[in-house]
Amino acid sequence: MDIKDLKMLIKMVTETDITEFELENADDKVVIKRGCSAPQFQMQAPVAYQYAPAAPVAAAAPAAAPAAAAPAAAEKEQGDVLTSPIVGTFYRAPAPDAAPFVEVGQIVEKGQVLCIVEAMKLMNEIEAEFKCKIVKICKENAQPVEYGDTLFVVEKL
Repeated sequence: MDIKDLKMLIKMVTETDITEFELENADDKVVIKRGCSAPQFQMQAPVAYQYAPAAPVAAAAPAAAPAAAAPAAAEKEQGDVLTSPIVGTFYRAPAPDAAPFVEVGQIVEKGQVLCIVEAMKLMNEIEAEFKCKIVKICKENAQPVEYGDTLFVVEKL
């Protein structure tokens, strides 16, 4: 293999996101590696959640059974439930110092913003799918939410 072929291979590797290239034939063996050769370690960053003050840990174990019944209880409340379409962080207002989008008892129109769910630094506005009255706000501001978590209990109008 001549220098011209080697330059062409190096150019091909650097112009793509290939990090390692190996070519072997009867006469030659070429290995091109890009990036650092030091061992790479994976570390998980700590996840910061903001929780409201809770009861002592000893009281948490007996409360586990009623917590499982909580989603059923929310549906038994008068009205429909609006759930989170994505995993993220629930925000009631567009900014920390701004007024919340909605309050309990407020009547909202179809398409009106109810809250924001932040996912990977993207602010996703959650809108009302129909005209309704807010019966209950089920999540606290800056609380993590999962897909399908109940955000609001509403009454269709």
